[in-house]
Amino acid sequence: MVALSKIALLAAAAHAAVIQRDAPAGPKIRQTGNGQNVVTWDQYSFYVNGGRVMIYSGEVHPFRNPVQDLHLDILQKIKALGFNAVSIYVHWGIVEYERGKFNWDGVFDLQPFFDAAKAAGLWVIARPGPYINAESAGGGLPGWGARVEGQWRNSNPNYTAAWQAYIDSVGKIIAKNQITKGGPVILAQPENEYSGFMEPDGSLNPNEDTEYERLLLEAFDNAGIEVPTVCNDAWIGGHFTSVDVYGYDNYPAGFNCQDPLSWPDPPDYFYASHKDVAPNTPNAILEFQGGSFDSWGGYGFEQCYKLIGPEMVRVYNKNTYASATHLLNIYMIYGGTNWGHLSNPGGYSSYDYAAAIAEDRTLREKYYELKLQANFLAVSPAYLTSAPVDVQRFPTAGSNITITELLDQVGGTQRFYIVRQTKPAETTDSAFSVDIETSIGKKTVPQLGSAQYVLPAHDSKIIVTDYPAGDVHVLYSTLEIMTWKVIDGRTVILLYANTGESGEIAIRTGTAYKVDVRRGKASTVTSKRTSMVLTLQVVVGHETVVALGEDILLYVVDRVNAYNFWVPDVNLKQELPVIIKGGYLLRTAAFSGNTLSLTGDTNRTTVFEIIAPKKAQAYTWNGARLDTSLTRHGTQEGRYRTRTPRVDIPDLARLKWKYIDSLPEVSGSYDDSKWVTADHTYTHNKIKPTTPVILYASDYGFHSGNILWRGHFTAAGGETTFNLTIQGGNAFAYSVWDGDEYLGSFRGAPAPSAHNGSYMLAGPWKPGSSHVITILQDHMGLEQNWFGGEENFKSFRGLSDYSFGGATPMLKHWKVTGNLGGEKFADWARGGYNEGGLYAVRKGFHLPGLDDSKWDSKSPLKGINGPGIEFYRTTFTLNVPNGVDYPMSIDFGSRTNKSLRVEIYVNGWQFGKYTDDIGPQTSFPVPQGILNYKGENTLALSLWSLEEGGAALATIDLVVRSEVEGGVGSVRNSPGPSYTARAGSY
Repeated sequence: MVALSKIALLAAAAHAAVIQRDAPAGPKIRQTGNGQNVVTWDQYSFYVNGGRVMIYSGEVHPFRNPVQDLHLDILQKIKALGFNAVSIYVHWGIVEYERGKFNWDGVFDLQPFFDAAKAAGLWVIARPGPYINAESAGGGLPGWGARVEGQWRNSNPNYTAAWQAYIDSVGKIIAKNQITKGGPVILAQPENEYSGFMEPDGSLNPNEDTEYERLLLEAFDNAGIEVPTVCNDAWIGGHFTSVDVYGYDNYPAGFNCQDPLSWPDPPDYFYASHKDVAPNTPNAILEFQGGSFDSWGGYGFEQCYKLIGPEMVRVYNKNTYASATHLLNIYMIYGGTNWGHLSNPGGYSSYDYAAAIAEDRTLREKYYELKLQANFLAVSPAYLTSAPVDVQRFPTAGSNITITELLDQVGGTQRFYIVRQTKPAETTDSAFSVDIETSIGKKTVPQLGSAQYVLPAHDSKIIVTDYPAGDVHVLYSTLEIMTWKVIDGRTVILLYANTGESGEIAIRTGTAYKVDVRRGKASTVTSKRTSMVLTLQVVVGHETVVALGEDILLYVVDRVNAYNFWVPDVNLKQELPVIIKGGYLLRTAAFSGNTLSLTGDTNRTTVFEIIAPKKAQAYTWNGARLDTSLTRHGTQEGRYRTRTPRVDIPDLARLKWKYIDSLPEVSGSYDDSKWVTADHTYTHNKIKPTTPVILYASDYGFHSGNILWRGHFTAAGGETTFNLTIQGGNAFAYSVWDGDEYLGSFRGAPAPSAHNGSYMLAGPWKPGSSHVITILQDHMGLEQNWFGGEENFKSFRGLSDYSFGGATPMLKHWKVTGNLGGEKFADWARGGYNEGGLYAVRKGFHLPGLDDSKWDSKSPLKGINGPGIEFYRTTFTLNVPNGVDYPMSIDFGSRTNKSLRVEIYVNGWQFGKYTDDIGPQTSFPVPQGILNYKGENTLALSLWSLEEGGAALATIDLVVRSEVEGGVGSVRNSPGPSYTARAGSY
């Protein structure tokens, strides 16, 4: 009640201010650094090149897509939504895996992404960290940071020295791609969610480190970044307000994928709270929920999509509009893949996020729902100077309805009414009517027919008043507007609602328009005229087209049909607007002479309708001529037959597989002299072990993938058990051997990140005998480091304690290995995170081009007879024709609940980590460019059995997940070396 009273008071003050104040002051330019006047702002919204804009953005992480030629596909899909920006993180730990050595080459080069964004017509919000979170390894922090003394994410001088070279390096890349230099970058964000802080003793600290913030902003300036800086406070807490434009995050639906109907009540304090913190900057949400993460042992992203699907977009997104949000960034719009151990321990290989664009780049229904809303905001400039002036709540036949009235604070006339269920989880429809203010007085709608509208459960509506669509004055519309265009002097307005609903549009006009239903049933349209207003009520079916003389054309369609409409950017300088109906995706539209050339994707035979100027005399789709005919309402229609040719997909189960043992380390003759000797006696980690030497992997430069430990001992005599405390992150597992005798395994579980184990030795050790204890463990990724001042990302991977039962042997030494070379990793093209410590991977046997003809033949479907690891290889050829997009995945079918783990390498790229008994992931998308669609492919699998009886795969298949004609065009294979014998490998 207190919060509601505060909003009401603020709304009243804002309403009074409309009447009393003069025009707003001029836009602000950047507060610090070099002056620029390209990207500016005032208290309402941003300007770009002098024009007000709604920044509607989607989050994409370039590092989760290692195919540079696929960036354009994703970015064109974002542009086709009606978005105008994309937000990106940069992962520091990937590009500076070895301290002082930056890898901006190949798939890690940011320039192709910036170029693709510019080609797609999108601006970029650059968010380079140094910390990013993002459910990524270390939250973006580098593994070598474990050896840097003291706290991180504050002004600790050791941490400052660590990040300065990175911010200078990435900052210069961002600077040269700023809009002021002809690039796409319009905003830059130092740090991420700098909102929670800790003391060295681990207690919470209410005070942020403003010196750290000052140093970051200074580093941005020194790198040449001059566009405005922004922050994303984790909540509206008033943190990091020294940036130019304050922003915050919100995830209103939560992350309970187990119960996808558990929708919490949305916040209603955004506008008031934002104005309390930053009254002179636009209301900016830098991260708004676009999906959900999922964890090991979770429910899978399709289940998460039930929670964060199109209904969530209709309810929660529109709730943000009620707070006059004028920068909205959807996290995520495309998640991608945690290839090569890029996830933190809380997540698995997929980072699909239940996003609008799925991991395999296909489009979910929520994509199209977002398109309806973004296109509306793109043609509603008064929204950019609107603010809430009234919030009403009243009971209905369902639960409660909440209606927020937004008023254009500059024009003082236009209004937007956001109508929604007060409790989003309500499952009952709600009947309502509403009083609206118009330029000719207050009206209660509906005016015709029924006395009330019905708001379905899990739905919201935006009602507009005094809304200009070109020269047409829409007095009000309870049908939602997707878009409008003036084409050859005729205003075309596209309106939609759910099938069977009725809605009204009232046009203020002195012209006695004839209401002419050109498509659909005339009986569904009711009209009423007064001297000033023509009101139409339409019962919504599939599609009703109404002509009002030669001046106005109304399309009233159901929601699903509205999904089919696209509003592309054409040549705006020539003012040639078009609306296209049809197709799975419209990528581009351009005029060449009198030909309108369209490109995009179809997945079935499609009827296109083209609403375009008369200048267009011919039409092409992906270069092929479209034969069209004139409709009754003056548009062109033509049928296009989609061609998706059959492609031969190999049966992976029937291929010839070769294999070797990938755990020679447990044989009596194995020589580990080339391994790193684990002989440190001090660690910078706050958690100090009880072991005589440090057995933490990151202290020796190993930060990802499997880790192997070998402890060499001389027996005192009578040792009977080996006990250990080991940590590897959520869902980790490990196996232990005494020489070549298997002692046992911890199979892992979703939550535990550490384990205390006790194992019987092969037999009591004899005095003076030599023994080697070998431990193979999973490294599930570095922890994130959300709190400023904490060191959680330094959480060790390895042993903090071990002991023997019966007697205590003498330690000779410990050896450790992970990926070959550790921080001086072997494969520059694929990066340090791609490989782990398995023998076959250290040797490079996962790479294409290896002669494995002398290996034995065996399928992973037959598998391994006992505990241990075998490594399998096969090759196959693909020949996918040009002009189609056939995303594929490697699928393991249903889980068998066997304790087995598989790492998937495709042409040398690690593109999946499968845990049969933990799950949930069984399908692993592999993009074109990693898969060679026109030639030979090498598939390699490591199969780790943690069971005495061994383990085998039940099934393995290469699956085409979608067939689309069109696509992004030529996709080059990501550069990566083929096999050559690795010097110094062991």
